[in-house]
Amino acid sequence: MKSKEKELLDAPCETHDPDLSRCQPLTATTEQLSLHISPAQLQQLSPSALAYLGDAVYEVYVRMFYLLPPQRPDTYHHLVVAQVRAEAQAKIMRSLRPHLRNTELEIVRRGRNAATKGPKRVDPETYQQATSLETLIGYLYITDFQRLTELLQKLDLEK
Repeated sequence: MKSKEKELLDAPCETHDPDLSRCQPLTATTEQLSLHISPAQLQQLSPSALAYLGDAVYEVYVRMFYLLPPQRPDTYHHLVVAQVRAEAQAKIMRSLRPHLRNTELEIVRRGRNAATKGPKRVDPETYQQATSLETLIGYLYITDFQRLTELLQKLDLEK
């Protein structure tokens, strides 16, 4: 680390400090992390783009779920991979379907139809269901984080 950077990090926080953000706790919320996307911009996003985002959001959620009790890194990896595989995501999508609103079902339909070619080891229907889950998660992450949280809490992940 450069000495100037170390000096800035080690310096005490002062009220006249123009960059107080480095002194505040790292309490990132979705509002702080997400870009403010307008409804028009949201309409421009393809289901694949929403699935791309949803894949990342879902993996972070699963990683957080398995964080406690503390495990060895390879144990974390095996637990998470078991949940983020297409087969597990398809099962989760089927369990969430009865809880979805009409607008959410439409997003799921769009995600399913956008899933074209998946890995050879996964049958196309399973891949479509997994992609539709990721699309829904990406959409809700942008539009309604509270609803996303509500649905994620319904998941039956095994510890």
